[in-house]
Amino acid sequence: MTIRLVAVGKTDNKELNNLITTYQKRLSHYIKFEFAIIPDIKNVKNLSTEEQKKKEGEAILKNVANSDVLVLLDEKGKQFSSVSFAENLQKRMNSGIKMLILVVGGPYGFSQMVYQRANQKISLSPMTFSHQMVRLFVIEQLYRAFTILRNEPYHHQ
Repeated sequence: MTIRLVAVGKTDNKELNNLITTYQKRLSHYIKFEFAIIPDIKNVKNLSTEEQKKKEGEAILKNVANSDVLVLLDEKGKQFSSVSFAENLQKRMNSGIKMLILVVGGPYGFSQMVYQRANQKISLSPMTFSHQMVRLFVIEQLYRAFTILRNEPYHHQ
């Protein structure tokens, strides 16, 4: 299985990018991982929120094949503990899927097209985080999940 994280908009924060790179390298020891950035939509000042979500949604769905499992990082999604997230990931791997795509949307969330295509929604917390930080949190939780599944001494209970 390959895991791809798709995120709308780039991150300019060098420290955050360094941490993301660190966890990407750690994660690559366990699974094939890809990180795709969808460029920010241009001229957003001239677009309504719905138009912006629609354009971002079209760009997101261009990265998704029919056979891919699409998981949205969404505030209304299901919350997991780190252990239950690892178990959920193991079930996905056992099911034989080839591509698991996790998506961090733009500032206004996802379009209806993206919600309709999604196989699952996950919430990292009831709190709101910046979309740039969510990328790091997701990659770190993926790494943590694999250390849990392998009984390695990273996660403490």
